[in-house]
Amino acid sequence: METKEKKFSCQICEKVFTQSGSLSRHKRTHSGEKPYSCEICEKSFTTESHRDNHVRAHTGERPYSCDICNKSFSWSAALNTHMRVHTGLKPYSCEICGKSFYVESSRKKHMRTHSGEKPFSCDICGKSFAQSQNKVKHMRTHTSEKPYSCDICGKCFTQEANRDNHMRIHNGEKPYSCDVCNKTFSFSHHKDSHMRTHTGEKPYSCEICGKSFSVQCSKTKHMRTHTGEKPFSCEICGKSFSASYHKQSHMRIHTDEKPFSCEICGKSFNQSSIKKNHMKTHKIDIENITVDCGEDIKEEIKKEEESGITQVKIENTEMNSSFLKEEIKDEETLENDLLTFEEMSTQNEIGFATVNVKDDHALKDNVDEAVIIKDETGDYLSDDKNDNI
Repeated sequence: METKEKKFSCQICEKVFTQSGSLSRHKRTHSGEKPYSCEICEKSFTTESHRDNHVRAHTGERPYSCDICNKSFSWSAALNTHMRVHTGLKPYSCEICGKSFYVESSRKKHMRTHSGEKPFSCDICGKSFAQSQNKVKHMRTHTSEKPYSCDICGKCFTQEANRDNHMRIHNGEKPYSCDVCNKTFSFSHHKDSHMRTHTGEKPYSCEICGKSFSVQCSKTKHMRTHTGEKPFSCEICGKSFSASYHKQSHMRIHTDEKPFSCEICGKSFNQSSIKKNHMKTHKIDIENITVDCGEDIKEEIKKEEESGITQVKIENTEMNSSFLKEEIKDEETLENDLLTFEEMSTQNEIGFATVNVKDDHALKDNVDEAVIIKDETGDYLSDDKNDNI
């Protein structure tokens, strides 16, 4: 004799369940009832199992482990989803663009990128979100809550996933690899973004100007060029910025931090762009060298010019600067009193020239003005007088 299957229907949405307990739990999605509370943070949940899973976020308990990579999880459903990372199974596909997902919930969230639906709103500022967890994460920007901390360095995070990702900085784990070039990544979204360098895909488009981007965050930053939004403010002077890294760069003005150092002269800078511009000052144009000297030395140089040995331009130019450093050394290999520029190096942002002559006494007696050097920008570098000679 067959037993007739009992069916329990929701009177609001007509969804059918085989067990009355399942129907009772489902009804709470309509009523908003959350009878199970966390004793640590007082967060409430619709089911007891969800509350128990949440408590493990506080205790750190992870009883479910992957047999392949030994990664552990707080609940069994997370382990089941994780296993698809190893098998590559993505059974849920978007009907619009064909993108596949490991879990149905991810597909549903993805569908909102097509529909533009944002059903979850912040009660404080009114900002809307396509995903409920994004709203929860956003709320912590108002409360400053960071419940997840790193056991190694103590850094705190607003999300458990961010804490787990951060741990890879310490252990060096890179579980995600590119199928094309085999490059490995610590985070799956870094791999996904990298793959677009191979495919050229730019799925995120600006609704105003149509410009496309390979990652969502780039589009978000771009949109601020249209809206003028500057959500990142300096806590010291109140200046606002459209990007977080601009704020970080600005903060160094207050802290006097200079993390970018010149490898040649050791000078430090608070921005990498300033360091790059500084590095150009070390590239001196050797072909544009001018020497001002007394008549005796001029005659010697002219002789060498006529012989084709050297090409030194003589001018009667007076320049004022205290940056150029000159050194006169004996050079026994030179047969005449030939003025040569053997070494061009740099000192700070300007530079110095080492000048070698066979008989430096004549040079000391006759040089009237400093060696004039022209850098690649066309500016002259010189010394007031030959104090070092």
